[in-house]
Order: sequence, then C-alpha cells, then structure tokens
Amino acid sequence: MSDPTRFDLDDRQRAMLAEMGVRVWWPSSPAEPAVAPDAPAAQAPVATAAPAAVTPAAPSVAQPPARPAPLAPPPARAASPALAVKPLADGVDRMDWAALQQTAAACEACGLCAQRKNSVFGVGDVHADWLVVGEAPSEEDDLAGEPFAGQAGQLLDNMLKAVGLSRKAQGEGGVYIANVTKCRTPGTQNPSPEELATCAPYLVRQVALVQPKIILLMGRFAVQSVLQTTEPLGKLRGQVHTHQGVPVVVTYHPSYLLRNPADKAKAWADLVLALKTVQS
Repeated sequence: MSDPTRFDLDDRQRAMLAEMGVRVWWPSSPAEPAVAPDAPAAQAPVATAAPAAVTPAAPSVAQPPARPAPLAPPPARAASPALAVKPLADGVDRMDWAALQQTAAACEACGLCAQRKNSVFGVGDVHADWLVVGEAPSEEDDLAGEPFAGQAGQLLDNMLKAVGLSRKAQGEGGVYIANVTKCRTPGTQNPSPEELATCAPYLVRQVALVQPKIILLMGRFAVQSVLQTTEPLGKLRGQVHTHQGVPVVVTYHPSYLLRNPADKAKAWADLVLALKTVQS
C-alpha cells in the first residue's frame, strides 16, 4: 500500500512549501545503523581514605508536613457586553446566499454582536470543491470583514497554493473559506459552547449551498462545532470524518502553526490527505 502522506511535488509546490517553512524530504534508502561512540578509556582506581568515625546525632522529632496552599480558581470568562439578544432569524436553513449574508450581518442572537465592527461571513468560490472552516474571527478578520486575515491568512494562502488552490480563484483551484462564528470574541477569548451553537445554523447552510467535496477544519473550535466532539485535535488527525455527508479532514489552525512551526509538516500531511480524498 502506498504511503497516504506521499505526494509528488513539482517545483511550484516545493516553493510554496518553502514559504510555509516545511522541509520536504523522503528517505531513498534504509538508514545506516548508528555507530556507537568509542567507550571511554578505563581509569585507574582511586585510593580512598577510610571513613572517619561519625558520632550519631540525636534523633529528631518528626514534623508534620506543611499543608499546601489552596489553589486559586481559574479566572472566569468575561461576559460579553450586556445586550438584549434576539432569536435567530427564521428560515436560515432555506436562505440563498444574499439573504444568508444579510441576515448574518444583522444578527443579534448572542452577545458577540455588541463589539463587532464587521460580520465575517466568508470569502471565495461559492461552488468550490474545498470548504475551509476556521474558528472565531480574529481582530484582523473583524476589521477586514474577511476570514483568515493578517499573518494567519498569509500562511493559509501559502498552504492552499501548495495544493493548487487560491481564495481568489473561481472554478478549478477555487476554495470557499468561512469561520464557525461570524463575529469575533472579546480580546483573545475563546468562543463559548453557547456561542458556537447559536451561530452553527449559518455554517450548516453555507455547507449546503457550497456542496463541497471536502471540508478542511482548522483548529479545535472548528472541530467542536462541526464534528460535535471534544476529542483532542491530535487524535482526530490522519483520518477522514463526515459532516452532512461530506468528507472532513482535521488540521491545525494557521495561528497555532505560527506559534508552533514544528507542526507545519503535520499540517502538510493533512493537506495531502484532503487532496487525495478529493481526487478519489
């Protein structure tokens, strides 16, 4: 059986991987056995003087162990600014693209809308074979009104180029990119389960409208929202899942890869798995 992560690369793809910081190398022959280092030369025994007599010390009284200081409780997640939230609009599951985007932009179904500057709906080819789903929008996404802006977006663009995709392409080579929530969270806070659940119908409808051949989930909150599991992302990698009948591949978020560049090679293996799934 062929290696599922093996992928023949052309010069352009190698250049894109270099931009990602991934060094591609396949072994051409079995590794040579390691040569054990020379053993250190034996040393002559050193004569030691006889130990001096030691007067036994008086027995000490056992002291009770010190009681550990109580652990401070973890800081509570700051609540979103007070807002009289409204129910999710009726008929989200039947809306076309224009109505869905307008509804998401005006949505006040959770407190996240209070601090948004822009609703971050999605970008790319609405009929693409690939659907990339990230987590909550970042501050840069909020300002741009587009998912995966800033450095994380640059890395994602290079990752997509390595497999022949672009957010600006239409038809072959196109990709649609969205997030699991359409509004950013305050500061650097993670989206709550309630916020993920409130916004989920928008993404469900986006999947139904795009009808992709593959969904690439980037980050643990994308996994939690779409696959409805709290299993660690590392345990879900390397296999093909399904959502709404569409194959799903899990990988790391570009923001994580910027902090942990050693895992870029794993992300490349995930991209290859997604590509092979589409081609099959």
